[in-house]
Amino acid sequence: MQDLSPSAASVQQVANGVYGYVQPDGSWWINNCGFIDAGDHSVLIDTCATERRTRALVDSVTSTTGSAVRTLVNTHHHGDHTNGNFLVPEATIVGHRKTREAILATGLNKYEGVFTGNDWGHLELRPPEVVFDERLTLHAGDVRIDLIHPGHAAHTTNDVLVWLPEQRVLFAGDVVFNGGSPFAVMGSIAGSRAVLDVVRSLEPLTIVPGHGPVCGLEVLDRLDAYLAFVQERAEQGKSAGLTPFETATQTDLGEFAALSEAERLPANLHRAYAELDGAEWGAEIDLREAVVDMVKYHGGEIRCFS
Repeated sequence: MQDLSPSAASVQQVANGVYGYVQPDGSWWINNCGFIDAGDHSVLIDTCATERRTRALVDSVTSTTGSAVRTLVNTHHHGDHTNGNFLVPEATIVGHRKTREAILATGLNKYEGVFTGNDWGHLELRPPEVVFDERLTLHAGDVRIDLIHPGHAAHTTNDVLVWLPEQRVLFAGDVVFNGGSPFAVMGSIAGSRAVLDVVRSLEPLTIVPGHGPVCGLEVLDRLDAYLAFVQERAEQGKSAGLTPFETATQTDLGEFAALSEAERLPANLHRAYAELDGAEWGAEIDLREAVVDMVKYHGGEIRCFS
């Protein structure tokens, strides 16, 4: 069996002084992060879901750069990217305004009764302290870091692209999954497709996705095709009078069966149905019902390895 423990994470240099922190296998709660060596300090992009994963991340950063993390950027509010924020006490946390609002509103994300197997450890809530709405530029030594909100909901309402224009490296957060099914129940199916055009317009050479191996632009067409497939199935199911769950159970995933986290389909269909009804991208929907359907489709609580 593949080693999914914190010790299996790898530090991958993607440009001079720029690193991806890649955690296999990128499934639920096992995310990627990144960091930049600024000489006398480091800039960290996201933390992890649990105490032990975040401690392993911070140890890797300090051992690689020899300096403490002074700035932490959150790419969105989900717990696999923010639960460990408090374990970087010397860092100022930067994020989108809605990231702060969502963390304060929802608290630590654990979703008890949905996921099983997580060893959360000791966690404390800590949202971003510096917030922005559209764009913000940071400098880590000689490295320019542009923080970009796409202007609409995608994976969530508060996604942030972390773009290094000179190195042409993009830390994409969860607007890009490599090998896993996209997940847009808290954002927008249509918006998730639109943000891929934003990513393309940047022309990155290297993408560190929120989950899965480091990649390039070649992964975007497959993501877009999956999202278009969800929209098509939603249109067909809704016109036939089926619920999102019924549509999911009657769907042959075909070429997308190889993507992990297939249980995201019914949740994504809930969002697609809402958009067919005219809901704005990122509008509130009944997340409880969507998650219940996802667990039912999976056949019970979802096993995690955090």
